[in-house]
Amino acid sequence: MPPSSLRALRHRDYSLLFVGGLVSNVGTWMETVAVGALVVAATDQAIWAALVAVAAFLPIGVLSPVGGALADRVDRRRFIVATNLLEGTLSAVLAVLAWTDRARPGVVVAVVFVIGCSAALRFPFQQSILPDVVPREDLLSATSLSSAQYNLGRVLGPALAGIVIAVGSYGLAFAVNAVSFLAVVVAVLFVQVPPPANREEGGIAARIRAGARAARAEPGCRAAIVMIGIVGLLASPFIALVPAVADRLVDGDGALGAATGALTTAQGVGAVLGALAIVPLADRLGLRRVLVADLVLCPLALAVYGAMPGIVSAVVALTVVGALYIGLLSGLSTVVQLRAPEAFRGRVLSLYMVALGVVYPVGALLQGAVADAVGLPATTAGFALTLVVVVAVLGRLRPAFLGALDAEAVEPVEPVPVAAAGA
Repeated sequence: MPPSSLRALRHRDYSLLFVGGLVSNVGTWMETVAVGALVVAATDQAIWAALVAVAAFLPIGVLSPVGGALADRVDRRRFIVATNLLEGTLSAVLAVLAWTDRARPGVVVAVVFVIGCSAALRFPFQQSILPDVVPREDLLSATSLSSAQYNLGRVLGPALAGIVIAVGSYGLAFAVNAVSFLAVVVAVLFVQVPPPANREEGGIAARIRAGARAARAEPGCRAAIVMIGIVGLLASPFIALVPAVADRLVDGDGALGAATGALTTAQGVGAVLGALAIVPLADRLGLRRVLVADLVLCPLALAVYGAMPGIVSAVVALTVVGALYIGLLSGLSTVVQLRAPEAFRGRVLSLYMVALGVVYPVGALLQGAVADAVGLPATTAGFALTLVVVVAVLGRLRPAFLGALDAEAVEPVEPVPVAAAGA
């Protein structure tokens, strides 16, 4: 009998998706590092690295609802295959541009933006098939393992990118990523996924509105989406501020790069450990109790991390933060996947992604501006402790809200007619 955190790997289809996704994520992180380094090397301006990040991330907050509406209607396997082939082709284009010295920063940002748009449409498809390839009792294991896989890619990808760029070129890193998409394509071709349950007629906008009505009607989904938005504003920005923390702790450009890498790796390692720990904890204590504990402990750990005086202590603290933070993401995502009505699963999941994808950049900009005015330690502690206060107030005044953050099913939500949703 495998450990409870690994239960989802007992299922052949999930194991195929896990391995294929890990290979692809390693390639994606290689490309992320290579693209940023390429545009900075070409321009000697850090703003281009920020533009690349915005081009890759912004589409998630804009296009995820469209992907969610499509995921409830379009053949999921075919769409995942098609988008992975498109993104692989675009990565190959980046490789050719780099090899022929035509990788102008503006062109690179444009290509990255198109890749980001494809990925934003694809994410709800990938999330919505998890309940189709594992039974209900193993869904938390599948969600946490997927988070662990993503963060393992974050640990391995940048390290491999450094080696590949050093011994080869930026183009070689892009080419490796292009090939890595085939791992997902091959895996998906061998996976059995039932057709979408939703056959309603109507346009994309009307189906998105119907999904929003379904999410609002289901207490667990509503609570999880609201909480991930609050977490995105008050806690998640620590990810964007890692370079600023490194800059506070060390002197010199070379030391800054090494410190940023060490902190990023620490978060990834912590996330892998946290993803493996959440399932046995939820089995023992219940998903709701683990989530509420994470909602309190994660911001407290963030406050400690922000106050660390040296890079070594900050690495240790951020490892703890990474473990607790991934517990929040995995747990809240699992609540949505388990509680969303099947016919609306893709759309409800896309709203969860939008809540994080839109609020997180706003929170990062807000905390960055406050940090410039009052300092990073005070900013990190202030926003983190605000999250603790919010959770305490909700627990006191709205106990049913936090109580809905569990895997227990509620009465099924009747499908919302598109005509009614558009009224």
